[in-house]
Amino acid sequence: MTSFKRLRPGFVSALTMMGLSVAGGVQPAAAQRVKTDMPEDILPPAQTTPSPKVQTVPTQPTVVPSGVPTVSAPYVQNVIVPEPVMAWTLSDAKALLQTIQYIGKEGLLPGDYQPSALRAAIAKGEGDDLDTLASRVFGWLIEDLRDGRTPMTARVQWFAVDPDQDVMPTTQVMAQALSEHDVPGVVAKLAPTNPDYALLKADLNATPMADKARRALIQANLDRWRWLARDLGSAYLMTNVPEFQLRLVVNNKIIRSYKTVVGKPGRTATPQLAETVSAVVFNPTWTVPQSIVKGEGLGVKVLANPKWAAANHYKGTKNADGTITVVQQPGPSNALGLMKIDMPNPHAIYLHDTPSKSYFNADVRAFSHGCIRTERAVELGMTMAILGAEMPATQAAEISRSGEYTKVPMTRTFPVYLTYFTYARSIDGTLKSFTDLYGRDAPVLASFKGPRALKTTQRASDEAIIQLDNPL
Repeated sequence: MTSFKRLRPGFVSALTMMGLSVAGGVQPAAAQRVKTDMPEDILPPAQTTPSPKVQTVPTQPTVVPSGVPTVSAPYVQNVIVPEPVMAWTLSDAKALLQTIQYIGKEGLLPGDYQPSALRAAIAKGEGDDLDTLASRVFGWLIEDLRDGRTPMTARVQWFAVDPDQDVMPTTQVMAQALSEHDVPGVVAKLAPTNPDYALLKADLNATPMADKARRALIQANLDRWRWLARDLGSAYLMTNVPEFQLRLVVNNKIIRSYKTVVGKPGRTATPQLAETVSAVVFNPTWTVPQSIVKGEGLGVKVLANPKWAAANHYKGTKNADGTITVVQQPGPSNALGLMKIDMPNPHAIYLHDTPSKSYFNADVRAFSHGCIRTERAVELGMTMAILGAEMPATQAAEISRSGEYTKVPMTRTFPVYLTYFTYARSIDGTLKSFTDLYGRDAPVLASFKGPRALKTTQRASDEAIIQLDNPL
């Protein structure tokens, strides 16, 4: 994923004017309440940047076939990656052995990297045996710290493509460590840079060895950070599904947080993704899935009762093949509410508003069919239009109140991460455990109890498809 360009000083000032402190640390959610019925109150004065192009006519809706399963397993690409074998000096091999002995501080298992065999090879001296063994175990160490120890088969509904093995290929990392004779230093540069990872790591090392269950939970969630890109970007959206919260992060600081409603456990559980925002849609339309149009008879009802359809803002069209397409027009009662964040992906997952505001009052907010519903969605959309599309604040406010479909394309790369951490820093800045809503901890924990899986030829792909029955 391309990293986000650093924000211009003017945008940081704009954030400050909005009450979005980028230097004051993590803010409690209660301190971030703003009025959503008066969007201009939270926005800075209009900027002089050119107005971005906006689309005021919805694109032709895509008909989603009925009967498509809503949950599918990630597709794992099998890529042949030969293990590099390089020449090792005794001093470099000893440095590797010492690094392995201390790798437990990162939540990895020293025994995975054959320390006894490496010690014996060092005792025999330099040569082919040492080169082969040291290269192999160092390659494993690079993989696990860069990409995560958990095999793909244990990463339930994990579709995020991690670019780190392309950015930091094993051969290049090993060559650098040996040429600089700095195995520990190079290894240290592989770990995630996010401060939340560092906080988890510190907590692991403060947890007694006797507390095996707690240490195992921390290990599993440290590994989840390694599944992601090492550099998430300087500005991004991240939702932690079990926490039911969405964060807007700039320079590693949470500047806004929003309650979320996520997918119901089972067939419509929210998957884990790493995507890029392409546009913000104000006053979106909703193309009703065929499972409702056909399966629940909505299509026939819309065509047979135009007055009822108009009162509920539905428009129906009978297609040449006999199927019916139903589109709900923009408005407060639209299933997507007043705002949608487009993030193209083959799973039809996105962030959007909802007319069902009462769901945000629940503690466990797992009611959707996979998409992420967010509170204060119009505020979020306007903020994204300002940050991601360089849109003047007054224009964003005007569009949001227009009642007309308007698509605002992003002019800056803005990542969005749908994650699943069951032990992590919460929005109030403290480490907390979160209910394992979808039962995804068990396979990760089990993988840490077993021997390390050889996974040098595996990487995740974003090709498996999830079709949603209904965003509500």
